[in-house]
Amino acid sequence: MGNDWKDRLGMVYSTNPDFQFDTGEEEEAETLPKNQQRLRVRMEKNGRGGKTVTIVAGFVGGEADLKELGKWLKGRLGVGGSTKDGEVLVQGDFKQRVIDLLKNDGYTQTK
Repeated sequence: MGNDWKDRLGMVYSTNPDFQFDTGEEEEAETLPKNQQRLRVRMEKNGRGGKTVTIVAGFVGGEADLKELGKWLKGRLGVGGSTKDGEVLVQGDFKQRVIDLLKNDGYTQTK
C-alpha cells in the first residue's frame, strides 16, 4: 500500500507507533480451478420488464476471472449480458446451452 494522503481522508491521527491504516477493502478470493467450481444456472424473468435472463451463480474467484467467464459465455452464445454481484447475466433463454458450454469447458459441477 502506498503512502498517498488521499487514501486517508477523514482519518483521525493516531499516536500508536504500530498502527496500520485499514482502507476497509477486502482482498479478492482466489479463483478455484474449473473442476472445483459449483456453478448453478437458472432462469429469471421477474423485475426485468418481461425479458428473460439466464443467470450463472456460484462462481468463486476474482472479479476479473468472473468478467472473463461472462465475456466467454456471451461470445459463444452471440448475445449480450453483464457480470455483477458475483453472477453472470446472459440475455435470453439459454439455460441448457449454458450448462452444456460450461461442462464442455471443464466446469464439471455445473447444474
